Amino acid sequence: MQATTLNLITAYKNFFAGRAKFPRYKSKHRQQSIQYPQNVKVLDGFIRFPGKVGKVKAKLHRNIEGAIKTVTVSLEPSGKYFASILTEAEGDNPIVSTDGQVIGIDLGLTHFAITSNGSKVSKYDNPRHLAKHEKNLKRKQKKLAKKEKGSNSRNKAKKTVAKVYERVAKSRQDFLHKLSRKLVNENQVVVVENLNVKGMVRNHNLAKAISDAGWGSFVNFIAYKLEKKGGKLLEIDRWFPSSKLCSNCYHQIDELPLDIREWTCPHCGTRHDRDGNGATNIRAEGIRMLQTDGTAVSANGGEVRPKRGRKSVLRHSPAMLEAHTLSRFDLVWVVHSLISTFKR
Repeated sequence: MQATTLNLITAYKNFFAGRAKFPRYKSKHRQQSIQYPQNVKVLDGFIRFPGKVGKVKAKLHRNIEGAIKTVTVSLEPSGKYFASILTEAEGDNPIVSTDGQVIGIDLGLTHFAITSNGSKVSKYDNPRHLAKHEKNLKRKQKKLAKKEKGSNSRNKAKKTVAKVYERVAKSRQDFLHKLSRKLVNENQVVVVENLNVKGMVRNHNLAKAISDAGWGSFVNFIAYKLEKKGGKLLEIDRWFPSSKLCSNCYHQIDELPLDIREWTCPHCGTRHDRDGNGATNIRAEGIRMLQTDGTAVSANGGEVRPKRGRKSVLRHSPAMLEAHTLSRFDLVWVVHSLISTFKR
């Protein structure tokens, strides 16, 4: 009752502040949950709740550290109960540092993630979790559709379908956690694109594949893992032409349809893999953002200074990682550029 009253007070405050609509009664068919704000203890293989509930057997996924503040018990559609335990632990937050490896990540559908650390491009295949279970899901949903509404057999069939969806969700979450942990352990700064996922799913041809990929959850997992480690997550602008920009000479082409996976730079002749080139440019843009903010970057693994080529339409050019000595060729190019400027 305490938790319900607090939730109701919060709902009314949000309504009168204009942040939400008027509170409504929730349907009994939605996810059911109960919240315990106090007097919950975690024992060996048990959770003891206050009142008549008492001790309940539980599979603990990890050791509980800190003081228990709130425990929320929810009923999943598959019939399983989960207890989410919120704890408070003492300690200072780690100091954010950029002293380490910088990696750029380009998210896609054929390959879930394409990463570049400046010298090496790695590709991680998209597991397509929903596609693997679609045949099984279709068969079970057909059986569910034939059951009479309100019958016990229909309720059993609903749980069977819910178990398939739960398996898909758990496998997706497992993949995202493992990949995000690997990337965070190996790098100090992670650079990603600020994707408009809500707008992208309006494309009905790609909506299912985009939703199944879980890009938003993946970025969230990286963000909180980096925060706990003391790393830094950078999001570059969604309009940054990472795929259209040559990572060798920074010549920008006008058009690059989605069906073209490889292209050749018309200026320097470099052959590019679309996704690998995009990841390299995302990393270079992240380093430029760090240096613009006055942050020292000690990451190695590739030079990102602009070379000759058509001037980019961007307001800036990727900055170099470290100071370098001008060669004779560079000096000739600088003099030529100055002469052209004075002629204009």
